[in-house]
Amino acid sequence: MEFYGFIHFGMNTMTDREWGEGHDDPAAFDPAGLDADQWVAALKSAGMTGVILTCKHHDGFCLWPSGVTAYSVASSPWRDGRGDVVAEVADAARRHGLRFGIYLSPWDRTEASYGSGTAYDDFYVAQLTELLTRYGPVFSVWLDGANGEGPNGKRQVYDWERYYAVVRELQPDAVISVCGPDVRWCGNEAGDTRPDEWSVVPRALQDAERTADRSQQADDGAFARLVRSDDRDLGSRAALAGHEDDLVWYPAEVNTSIRPGWFHHPAEDAEVRSVDELFTIYLRAVGGNSCFLLNVPPDRDGRVRDTDVAVLEQLGRRIEDFRARRVEASATVSSGDAGDVATAWPGEGRMPWRPDDTDQLPGVTLAFGRPRPVEAVVVGEDITQGQRIEHVVVRGCRDGRWSTLAEAHAVGYQRILTFTPVEVDSVRVEVPEARDTPVVARVAAIGAAS
Repeated sequence: MEFYGFIHFGMNTMTDREWGEGHDDPAAFDPAGLDADQWVAALKSAGMTGVILTCKHHDGFCLWPSGVTAYSVASSPWRDGRGDVVAEVADAARRHGLRFGIYLSPWDRTEASYGSGTAYDDFYVAQLTELLTRYGPVFSVWLDGANGEGPNGKRQVYDWERYYAVVRELQPDAVISVCGPDVRWCGNEAGDTRPDEWSVVPRALQDAERTADRSQQADDGAFARLVRSDDRDLGSRAALAGHEDDLVWYPAEVNTSIRPGWFHHPAEDAEVRSVDELFTIYLRAVGGNSCFLLNVPPDRDGRVRDTDVAVLEQLGRRIEDFRARRVEASATVSSGDAGDVATAWPGEGRMPWRPDDTDQLPGVTLAFGRPRPVEAVVVGEDITQGQRIEHVVVRGCRDGRWSTLAEAHAVGYQRILTFTPVEVDSVRVEVPEARDTPVVARVAAIGAAS
């Protein structure tokens, strides 16, 4: 799916908070202009493929009429107490061709049973069941590890395995993200990516409590731009030493917000990220073997602000332009059948290239027929065969002279290698190191922007 949206919206939007303390008067929730179609259309204009809604944040207020708590939209004046934000967003997503996902905060600052053990697990499972049975197909269940209770606060030991089992039973096609076994949090909320991202990692990284311990612990604003330096390498041979017999497929997701905060705050209306910054994050995430989850928060009236809408539209055009600049080329390979490796991007090819097992330096050469200014090369592995490439080198040729343009030590689903524009008549992608015979799904050269 590559790129999809987060929608943080709820009681915090009304109270101008990031982490509500719970027990706010439901009468405060009354977004008179709420327009889920406007939200989803804005995300789609940026090229997104799905939307994940904060159905319940840490304050405990539910955006659907839950049968196990009165602290929900049913107790608010919005839509005369008969509204359901979750239903409106799920329906809008279907109308616009986007997939729908749910965020249900494990931490709940309103529910009295929180901290009691099984009783709260029962409550949480009941809410999870409501969300997974009322709103059609769900592509992602996003389980946040944030918790600011502190050493003297309530301590709830979540029954993660029970939660996972409910998702598997009710929505078997949904991935369980962050505090879950399917999609790995990249480790920060700044949109930062690792120099080389591996989807094959030690099983210990799937530990939900480890993720929770590294998640946000205080509502201080600093965490949103914090980047740790102690886990930059998760999948090299050195990082896997001692874990070779206990590895898992655990791909990464990069998440950040279009604004400093996750919820809308009027004071941040002049701090919307620029299209240049967002496109850079996009290239590094979607082009760095990760998915990109971008948060776009509607305002108190229930609409995404015009500034955010405009930036999203610009981002969508920038992405379309980047894709449209793929240089037509003829492909030759060092061994084997080239398949459709040179025409599979953007999109999915059917015939990846697998070099002969005896090929000492597997490579794909794209010939343009004449010199062309190029600024990036896209490489992707066929991940149904795993992640194998440990070193990839991109070289360019002009007048018979070859030079190195870029290199990396991981590829995975997709790697976008950018460099200073250079005029060349061909490029060659070489794989000098791999964990097994590489299986390459796509190689594309991107012309320089005019």
